[in-house]
Amino acid sequence: MANRKKKSDPPLVIAEDMTIYNAEAQKQRLLDALLATERLEIDLSAVSEIDSAGFQLLVLVKREARRLDKEALIVAHSEAVREVLDSYNMAAAFGDPLLIPAVKA
Repeated sequence: MANRKKKSDPPLVIAEDMTIYNAEAQKQRLLDALLATERLEIDLSAVSEIDSAGFQLLVLVKREARRLDKEALIVAHSEAVREVLDSYNMAAAFGDPLLIPAVKA
């Protein structure tokens, strides 16, 4: 994986809440997107609510990416996503840079 050039597609934007109510459709969308590229960038900046089902989807995508020798990166985090990652103490484990917008800093 280290020497192979990664194809970079535009980020997959998740605009709806990542909750139990959207989990099934989002799971399929995320996995399909992962299968279609070597490097999946996920933009979660518009996610206003995320629950444990949404968090589990993120864990699933990260795990599947490793299994398939691909990359899955969260490139933009909403405040709700940052809070969930912090509450589960998983920000470092995910390995994605958590950028805090200047207006929040």
